[in-house]
Amino acid sequence: MCSLVPGGEGTHAPDQELITWLRQHGPQTRKVMSVCMRAFLLAVAGMLSGRRATTHWAYCESLAARFPDAAVAAEPIYVRGGSLSTSASVTAGIDLALALIEEDLGRDAALTIARHLVVFLRRPGNEAQFSAQLATRTARREPLRDVQQWIAEHPDANLSADAFAQRASLARACGFGTPEAMRRAFLRALGVGPSEYRRRFQFGFTPSIKEKDADRHPAV
Repeated sequence: MCSLVPGGEGTHAPDQELITWLRQHGPQTRKVMSVCMRAFLLAVAGMLSGRRATTHWAYCESLAARFPDAAVAAEPIYVRGGSLSTSASVTAGIDLALALIEEDLGRDAALTIARHLVVFLRRPGNEAQFSAQLATRTARREPLRDVQQWIAEHPDANLSADAFAQRASLARACGFGTPEAMRRAFLRALGVGPSEYRRRFQFGFTPSIKEKDADRHPAV
């Protein structure tokens, strides 16, 4: 028997009958799977004691604080260990479900279901809850946003600056134009000049006298 632990508002005030059922039948169930905050129900039932588990990143700290005997992992989208599986969110729950289906019924069955759901087959469980693409700031201008999307979809393509410029239809004349224009842009956006920025964020860098003068004595 396989069990999917439900959640919703009841997660905040667990029904005692459900907790009792989990305590009695959970250990004998072939597979137990929770989605998002449903991991709290497993923890209340004592099923996470000494086990590695996860939940939505926003609640991992709370889960770890309330149940210190559980090994809460905040990074992966889902965690599997023996008969118990926990996932980070609804979408991560889909990835976990596809993994369990593939394990029981094979890749073809999982692929068929993934196609019906219009999802990828499938993200691995150790993928981080925060993707690099989401962490990257999206450009405001449409040509640059298109280039960012293209880079994510074609990591094996020509990723040179010239290729980007051609794809975004940007000419050579674009850019700062002069060192002074770049310096003014740095001051406006960051509050420091280029050489000071490099000094702060590049280990071992020593600005030249010319660079120091450019920062201290801006051109009129």
